Amino acid sequence: MEAPETGGIRVLLADDEALVRGGLAMLLEAEQGITVAGEAADGAEAVEQALRIQPDVVVMDIRMPGTDGVEATRQLSSDAFLDKVDTVPAVLVLTTFGDDDAVRTALRSGASGFILKSSAPRALGDAVRALAAGGGWLDPAITRGLLADFVRRPDRRDPGSAEMAQLTKRERDVLTVAAHGLSNAEIAAHLFLSEATVKTHMHRIFLKLGITDRAQAVAAAYKSGLVRSEDRL
Repeated sequence: MEAPETGGIRVLLADDEALVRGGLAMLLEAEQGITVAGEAADGAEAVEQALRIQPDVVVMDIRMPGTDGVEATRQLSSDAFLDKVDTVPAVLVLTTFGDDDAVRTALRSGASGFILKSSAPRALGDAVRALAAGGGWLDPAITRGLLADFVRRPDRRDPGSAEMAQLTKRERDVLTVAAHGLSNAEIAAHLFLSEATVKTHMHRIFLKLGITDRAQAVAAAYKSGLVRSEDRL
């Protein structure tokens, strides 16, 4: 995947520790094509800043006082927030070992990627580029935990109503159009979105439904009744 070229990648950092934010800013500013456009000390400030500066990626600490990273991620992924901005901000969650429950909650809330605070410095830049291009990022250690949880689920083959209910209205709209066979570019034109925004929505749909590809997403749309064979766009 290639990151957006125009203006580079704009990043918002959200962490309650100023030293941590400073370290993250130094790492990202050293990466070509990435600019730290703003900083926030808690989740509420992160949402306010994201609305004002409209970053491509928000690097979000999962545990902060007041409004934590999970709640801020939920707000950034809500239709109410997305209606106020031109571009969907992808959320990269910063976490530590032992945060499995928080990671799963952030996943359901709309996070597009997860990276451990103990990861190699270069991984942060790679993760930011992946999210800015509409993809995702899962640290291998986090992936193992999520996969183990996925395997234990009795409905692991077909997403059920609980998984479908996690999708926002905008995500359901994107999935509905995708189920009619349209490409990301065609979905973008149909829903008046950017193609990068559609890619981000599709990635979030995959994560929330616990699936890995477009074919499974389309199948889930029909099996759940979201889309019927007689429906037309």
